[in-house]
Amino acid sequence: METLKKSKSGKKSAVNAEAIENAYRDALLSEGKSPSSVFSFCKHIGIKESEFYNFYASFQSIENTIWQRYIDNVKSRLTADRDYAGFTAREKILTFYYSLVESLKSDRSFVLFLLKTWKNPTIQPSYLKGFHASFEEWANRVIAEGKASGEIAKRPFVDERYHHLLWLHLLFVLQFWSHDDSADFAKTDAAIEKSVNLAFDLIGKGILDNALDFGKFLYQNSKN
Repeated sequence: METLKKSKSGKKSAVNAEAIENAYRDALLSEGKSPSSVFSFCKHIGIKESEFYNFYASFQSIENTIWQRYIDNVKSRLTADRDYAGFTAREKILTFYYSLVESLKSDRSFVLFLLKTWKNPTIQPSYLKGFHASFEEWANRVIAEGKASGEIAKRPFVDERYHHLLWLHLLFVLQFWSHDDSADFAKTDAAIEKSVNLAFDLIGKGILDNALDFGKFLYQNSKN
């Protein structure tokens, strides 16, 4: 397990959140499991337990912070892109997924470790709590823009669940990427494009609306 480094003068470097995060990441990947306790973790990296709690309340809060940073960085880059504001809802979602996957490459081992610990798909892991909230906030804005432009269909009761559909879609993308063994994750890029197109076939105006209209027509005429 990595210990916090000392400066050339022999004094231990100042403890900070980044140093603790890096040491925790190293512990997980080196040992293949989470440290048994905050006490043992701090002892191994050479800091006082109180110093740990100056930045984090638990190991789970470290994981949550790291995942929060993943999505915050992607959203910041997209906001800084002058072209992004003019994208359609479909293009914004595609760009978000591509950008997120590209960002996660640099921390793939850590991401895969956590995803593999997610055994029950019906129970969301704690490390995704902040990530999930940030994603839904972003998704709801994109959905509202899509509705305003007519790209996304307004369907009573159903359209209130669109952000849940996109969340499940994002989880599919993450799981697909975690098992992708193609060069530069080319298969994931293809899966993103095809699945986003499918998603917009469902939430956009098209086949589903025609089916609903036809069903309404049949229902109304069955009363005659």
